[in-house]
Amino acid sequence: MTINEIRTKYLEFFEKRGHTVIPSASLVPLNDPTTLFTGSGMQPLIPYLLGKEHPHGARLANSQKCFRAEDIEEVGDNRHTTFFEMLGNWSLGDYFKKEQLRWFFEFLTDEIGLNPRNLYVTAFIGDEKLGLPRDIESAALWKELFAHKGIEAEEVELGSQEDAARKGMRNGRIFYYDAAKNWWSRAGEPENMPPGEPGGPDSEVFYDFGATDSSQVAHDPKFGAECHPNCDCGRFLEIGNSVFMQYLKRHDGSFGHLPKQNVDFGGGLERIAAAAHDEPDVFLIDAFAEIIALIEHFSRKAYDDSRYTRSFRIVADHVRAAVFMLGDGVRPSNTERGYVARRLIRRAAQHAMKLSVGDKDKEDSMLVRAAIVTIEKYKEAYPELDGEHAYEEITGTIRKEEVRFAQTLEKGVKEFERIATHEATPRGFISAEQAFLLFTTYGFPFEMTKELAEERDISVDENGFKDLIKKHQDVSRAGIEQKFKGGLADTSEKTTRLHTAHHLLLAALRQVLGKHVKQRGSNITQERLRIDFSHGEKMTKEELAEVERIVNEKMEEGIPVVRTEMAKDEAEKLGAEREFGAKYPERVSVYSIGPLEKAFSIEFCGGPHVSNTAEIGKSGAFKIQKEEAVASGIRRIKAVLQ
Repeated sequence: MTINEIRTKYLEFFEKRGHTVIPSASLVPLNDPTTLFTGSGMQPLIPYLLGKEHPHGARLANSQKCFRAEDIEEVGDNRHTTFFEMLGNWSLGDYFKKEQLRWFFEFLTDEIGLNPRNLYVTAFIGDEKLGLPRDIESAALWKELFAHKGIEAEEVELGSQEDAARKGMRNGRIFYYDAAKNWWSRAGEPENMPPGEPGGPDSEVFYDFGATDSSQVAHDPKFGAECHPNCDCGRFLEIGNSVFMQYLKRHDGSFGHLPKQNVDFGGGLERIAAAAHDEPDVFLIDAFAEIIALIEHFSRKAYDDSRYTRSFRIVADHVRAAVFMLGDGVRPSNTERGYVARRLIRRAAQHAMKLSVGDKDKEDSMLVRAAIVTIEKYKEAYPELDGEHAYEEITGTIRKEEVRFAQTLEKGVKEFERIATHEATPRGFISAEQAFLLFTTYGFPFEMTKELAEERDISVDENGFKDLIKKHQDVSRAGIEQKFKGGLADTSEKTTRLHTAHHLLLAALRQVLGKHVKQRGSNITQERLRIDFSHGEKMTKEELAEVERIVNEKMEEGIPVVRTEMAKDEAEKLGAEREFGAKYPERVSVYSIGPLEKAFSIEFCGGPHVSNTAEIGKSGAFKIQKEEAVASGIRRIKAVLQ
C-alpha cells in the first residue's frame, strides 16, 4: 500500500466509527508560543484534551503534519525523519480503552494486513509510591485481542530500559515498562507533574522486523545484552501509541480520576507503511522511493552502496520537509523557523553535492526535481501544496536558497583554506572555535569542515564544537522563550486588543499596498504584534504613515467586531482572509470588523478579539515600530499600542 492509501483507509475506518475527520493544522503552531513547529498530532488539540468543548464533537480523527527539528542530526539511519504524518484519533470523554485498543488492532491486522505475530505491545507497570496502579486493564484487552488471532500473549514485567536490556523478551508479547516509557503528561513522568496537571498511562504497539524466519534485523548487542520492544537496535519499530488520560494530580501530590477520561492516539503513517511492506528501511516506502530512484538515475550511484546511503536519505527527507514547511508559509532566514528551513535546504544541497547531483548552474536542479515529486505525491491530501502560485513559490524558494548556499560555500572554502594553511596545519588540528566560526559566520557545514580536514590529515575538535553549538542553541531557545512570553497562548486584555489591531493592520496594508498582500505569519504578545506579509518592496515612509492613520481611524470609529459561524465556501465567497497554508473544516469561525456586507476586515479566525474597535484604543494609539525584510518577497512589521 502507498501512504496515500493507508491514510485514506485510516480516516475512513474511524469515520465509519463515528469520528469527524478534521483537517491537519499548520506546521506553524497557532496561538502556541512555546514551540516553533507542530511536533505531534495532539499538540493542536491540547485545549480540548484539557476540557474545552470541540465544535465537531467528542470523536475526532485526522492525519497531522509534524516536524521535529531535534531529529535533523538523526536523519541518516533507516527510520528517523524530520517531517512525518501522525495518524490520530481522539475520544473527548467518550469511549476509552476497550474500544481504542480493539479498533487499532483491527485496523492494523484486518485493514492493513499486518501479521499479528509480528506485533508486540506495552503497558504501564504502575507506581506504588504514587498510588498509580498497574494497567492490567490494557494488558487484559491485548491478551483477548491476540487470543482471537490464535496467539497466546504472555505478560512480562520489564520496568526500566536498563532492566529490559538485562531481562530480554522472555517469550513475552505484552510488556510492562515504567513511567519513563509508558506514561504521558505534558510534564513527563508522574513525579514531575504539577498540581492540576492531567496525565495517564499509554500503550504502545511495536512491529518486529526480526520475527520472521528471514530475521531481517538481528539484535545489535551494543544497545544492550538482550533485545526488547523499546530497544534502539532497529529490530522493533513503534507504530502507534494510545494515551489514556485518566488521572489528575492533586495539590497533596496524590492522583485522582479526571471527570472525563480521554483517548489520545498517534500512529506514524510512514512507520505503518514500512511495517505493511515488512521493510525496516522507512526510506524504501513510496514516500521517498521516487526521490531516491531519481537521484540514482542522475548520480549513477546506488542507494544500497553504504558510502552514499546516508546522503540519499538526507536529501530525500530534507527536501520533503522543506516543501511542507514552505507550503505553510515559512521562508528561509537566519532566525527561528526560517533558520530551520534554511538549514534543511542547505543540508540537502550539501549532500546532493556529495552524490554529484548538486549543480548551482542548472535550473532543473536535483532539489527542485525532488520538490516537484513531493508536491505531486501529496497535493491531493494537502491542497496548500497545489496551485500555480504555491508550486512556483516552493520550487523558486528552494532554487534561490540552493544558489545562495553555493555562493556561501565559495566564501567558506576560502576561509577554511586560510585557517587550515596558516593556523591548523602547524599544530595539527582545527579548534572548536574555528569550526564554530566557519559554521555560524560563513554557513559552512561542520561535516564539510571535518571532511576537508581529514583530507589534510588534520583533526577537528568535534566535542568542543558540539558544546559550543549546544550553548548557542540554549541561548537562542532562551531568547525565543523571552520573546514569546505572554503570546497568544494567554488571553489577556492587552493581547486581545493587539490581536484585533492585527486584523485592522492586515486590512490597512491591503488597502495601501494592494490585494496581493497576504499574511504569511504572525506572533502577538502583550507588548507588541508582529505580522509577516507578502510584498516585494520596502515600504515608503508615506505608506507606513498611511497604514498607521487608517488603523487609528478605525479604532476611533468604534466599529463592532462580529463573530459569525458559516460554511467555509460561503466565507471564501465573502473574500475572508485566511491563514497561509492552513486547512479549514466545512464550517468555520469568521470575524468581521463591521457587518459582513460592508466589513472593513473579514478573516477566518478562532479569537480572542475585542467586541468593538474602540476598546483597542484603551491601550494607546497604534504605532509601527519597524518594517523590514525577512525573506525574498516577505516583509515584517512590528507594532505597538502606546
